[in-house]
Amino acid sequence: MSEATHLEVLIVGAGLSGIDAAVHISRAFPAKNYALLEQRDELGGTWSLFKYPGIRSDSDMYTLGFGFRPWDGRNAIADGPDILRYLRETATEYGVDKQIRYNRKATDYAWSSEDRFWTVTVENTATGETETLTADFLVSTSGYYNYEAGYTPQWDGLDDYRGRLVHPQHWPEDLDYTGKRVVVVGSGATAVTLIPSMARDAGHITMLQRTPTYIVSQPRVDPIAQTLKKTLPRSLAARAIHARYAAVTIGFYEFCRRSPKVAKVLLKRWAKLHLPDDFDYDTHLTPPYDPWDQRLCVIPGADLFKAIHSHKVDVVTDHIEKFTETGIRLKSGQELEADIVVTATGLDVIPMGGASIEVDGEKVDLGKTFTYKAMMLSGIPNFAFIVGYTNASWTLKADLVCEYVVRLLEHMDQHNLKVAAPRQEEGLEPAPLLDLESGYLQRAAGRLPLAGDRDPWRLKHNWYFDKKFLRGSSVDDGVMEFAD
Repeated sequence: MSEATHLEVLIVGAGLSGIDAAVHISRAFPAKNYALLEQRDELGGTWSLFKYPGIRSDSDMYTLGFGFRPWDGRNAIADGPDILRYLRETATEYGVDKQIRYNRKATDYAWSSEDRFWTVTVENTATGETETLTADFLVSTSGYYNYEAGYTPQWDGLDDYRGRLVHPQHWPEDLDYTGKRVVVVGSGATAVTLIPSMARDAGHITMLQRTPTYIVSQPRVDPIAQTLKKTLPRSLAARAIHARYAAVTIGFYEFCRRSPKVAKVLLKRWAKLHLPDDFDYDTHLTPPYDPWDQRLCVIPGADLFKAIHSHKVDVVTDHIEKFTETGIRLKSGQELEADIVVTATGLDVIPMGGASIEVDGEKVDLGKTFTYKAMMLSGIPNFAFIVGYTNASWTLKADLVCEYVVRLLEHMDQHNLKVAAPRQEEGLEPAPLLDLESGYLQRAAGRLPLAGDRDPWRLKHNWYFDKKFLRGSSVDDGVMEFAD
């Protein structure tokens, strides 16, 4: 059977958000034809792309799992392969896997007000050929980072280094670090994930950071969740566990923002329970900013702290002066010899998968658009996107966006409307789309859409507020403009 070239709904990306959107669309509109475009040759997004040692969630799985198919695994913090298996099983169970078109990268979106549809240019990443599709409604679920390359700073002397340089986004299958001296550059989620796993086989690992990160330990297996599963009916247990984790995660974020001094004391006290007595916490684990100014890192079962306690892992807080033939020279004069250097230095942010967007022949500058209800863009018709929370599980937001898109499409169908576009209001004061000071977001300044200073343009960064607002607000709110 030939593939349809016109779709009523076209979803770009077959990762967690894409699968979420596809299930919502297919269940609400069984008669609509839809498809997912995936630029790689497998589904899963982040969870099939990253293959570095120890890859795992940095959010609990009880809220990272889909609302319509709760996570039923034992681990609250799950390994990457288990998450990928969960996504594959979900896609298969709901028939989404049959609607995915692999090796298809959307490069250009062009909206025509005369035709009332999008024309999408698609590159076949396996053959290099291009094709054209049309779609009534687009949903971008490609996240906000570049799948093709991570971010690596341009250090002096990098070409002189004779060891092996590895970025976690493209982990070599043949990398043998057994007994080797390893330096991991970075202190974010990727670094704190892969270091404990590598430490089991490496000779020694140095975690080299320019700036510390707040780190908190969380049980890998939650005894309370396990008890609820054993004592309550399955659906009720799932709701109770989900509610508990959402409350704890969001509550702790709000506590950190409102009482940062107390939060710092607690984070230090919890960490020192697992660290050596002589570990310099203030130097290596106290950032020059408040908790949640940047994303707080979660480690399961204190694994990083235990690796430090075993002296298989050292932490060095310093700046890189240059690479040498045998390692890294720091600005303090210290030299770190390394057989392998892992550059866990962050992501390259690229909105909407890097696709260009045109409306009636005029190219859209995403950095000048405003986000409507954090899911659509001012002046861009029939287009929704999913970017999850940075301070809680990604899926908490994705589920809400998918629910709202369903409501919007139902409204359009009921009233025979073909077009829906948020109209930008006058006098909006701009705010960042992602309100963190992380380096990867600072580097993306000017490329990401903006938030506004009032509803429905304001970002709430709180699932409870978003849930009440998005589920309770009218689709036809006077800001959304419709046309037949």
